[in-house]
Amino acid sequence: MAQVDVVVVSYNSEDHLRSCVEPLAHVPEARVIVVDSASTDATIDSVSDLPISIVGLSENRGFAHACNVGWRKGDAPFALFLNPDATIDRESLDRLVDVAETAPRTGAVAPRIVADDGSLDLSQRRFPRLRSTYAQALFLHRLFPSAEWTDELVRDTRAYERPGMPEWASGACLLVRRSALEHLDGLDDGFFLYCEDLDLCRRLRDAGLEIRFDPGAVAVHEGGASAPRTSLLPVLATSRLRYARKHQSAPVAVLERLGVALGALTHAVVARGGLAARRGHLRALARAVSPGSQPRDRVHRT
Repeated sequence: MAQVDVVVVSYNSEDHLRSCVEPLAHVPEARVIVVDSASTDATIDSVSDLPISIVGLSENRGFAHACNVGWRKGDAPFALFLNPDATIDRESLDRLVDVAETAPRTGAVAPRIVADDGSLDLSQRRFPRLRSTYAQALFLHRLFPSAEWTDELVRDTRAYERPGMPEWASGACLLVRRSALEHLDGLDDGFFLYCEDLDLCRRLRDAGLEIRFDPGAVAVHEGGASAPRTSLLPVLATSRLRYARKHQSAPVAVLERLGVALGALTHAVVARGGLAARRGHLRALARAVSPGSQPRDRVHRT
């Protein structure tokens, strides 16, 4: 029986998927499960010759939904959620498992993530708070780049040189204990895209489990340093508001909505990237001021 089910969700990932899964396809203790969310390119064909499990979905119901399909197809003690534009080698995978097995209260373990040029991806995070939402909206994180209250990203590079326990960590590469997934009934597939990893880590912590970071395990994430595409900004806004409704009091959730709206407005005014960027921020603003709005964008992380 495999020790780790490696779950990779793909959507039009033909250019990246093989590089992601091939290094782990022949690792005895790993079973690779690719869940394809109705790609329209040759994503599945690009890996069809590898000894992996492929699950083709008839429609794209979002990243969290596909992750749930993937880990439930396996039976290993751990599930590694890995983006299709990320890679991790066998040694680093074993290291993540060793950390989890050494500390039984561990719900998830995150590696150090670097971009393909070797630069550090700031993958350790703090839970959203009103102060950071409004600080980001007013660009205070640029005026006070070292202040923790202005940002959800852990920017202190020293934190990436030693083991730690961040509040949450990026889901681009995240090892999660199967028993914890079963206890929580998996990821919340109400998140179409974005914040599903934030929500998962929050629920793991609420269940009394720890999120650990180990710099000795390294993953390479090609898209790690990139900002959301302008077309995804409304989806990101909707996901942040869903998280606020789930985990914050009603008054705080209302203030969070106003903060997200303010951020979309200020960024639309000074947006780089021309008209397309402004349109993306304005669509995010429309989502933030429309209670009960749901994402309609059938887009996906690649």
